[in-house]
Amino acid sequence: MRVLLVEDDTGVALALAETLQAHGHTVAAVGRGADALGRHREADLLLLDLGLPDLGGLDVLRKIRQVSPVPVIVLTARDDERSVVRALRLGADDYLAKPVRLAELLARMDAVIRRAGSRADAAGDRVVRIEDVEIDLGGRRVLVGDRDAGLTTKEFAVLAVLATRPGTAVSRQQLMDEVWGDAYLAVSRSLDVHMTQLRAKLDRPGLLTTIRGFGYRLGRG
Repeated sequence: MRVLLVEDDTGVALALAETLQAHGHTVAAVGRGADALGRHREADLLLLDLGLPDLGGLDVLRKIRQVSPVPVIVLTARDDERSVVRALRLGADDYLAKPVRLAELLARMDAVIRRAGSRADAAGDRVVRIEDVEIDLGGRRVLVGDRDAGLTTKEFAVLAVLATRPGTAVSRQQLMDEVWGDAYLAVSRSLDVHMTQLRAKLDRPGLLTTIRGFGYRLGRG
């Protein structure tokens, strides 16, 4: 796996890079957000610190998500709930607080890559149409009428899980597992936020239905 490590602490970066390389990964390390923006397309996965000297890590994440679905694991000393939720809302695939246990990091990396591959395989070139909403799973684009809905990467990922099962109720747990993986409380709250934003951007009342105590359904059922 090609890993881009974005870490401004040289000692931490060298130690982590050596460890990941010993486990078969190819690692490039950069210490600035600008470098991450310039090189993210070279990687299969980003490990992103939030405390960077030039750009904030969350700004880097936001800019990357505007142009790329590359998997991103935020790896930082900030473990407060606000930072976790902000990173997830901006499109992080996972979030680990330092100091991180190597076995857990490797497992999270594998899980994030596996989910990304599964979503790509499931999407293929499929286009789902419900009323005047067109969901291009392969092109990662959503049209409502003749306008682009302008979804973020995570908003699209949530919608895509539902779109592969139109008219079928999907549990919250399944949504969180497929989009985020290990579903802890911050992610659960983030799902609610993403659903609110999705409804607003689709602007089609009744298209996204909440199944009380269970989950959600796309379509009228």
